[in-house]
Amino acid sequence: MTTEPTGDGSVEGVGPAIDEAVAMLDTLGDLEVAQHPPVFEAVHRVLRDQLAGSSGTRG
Repeated sequence: MTTEPTGDGSVEGVGPAIDEAVAMLDTLGDLEVAQHPPVFEAVHRVLRDQLAGSSGTRG
């Protein structure tokens, strides 16, 4: 799989799980700072699982 920068800071071709994890980060602005850790943990879990290949196939 190849990745291509889009010019707006995002990267195309990383897969839907990674896209969803990045989208979770976009919600931080709507949350109190005390609510950020669960979001960071969820994003970390997705990224870790993708790197480990635990979802069967990456992306």
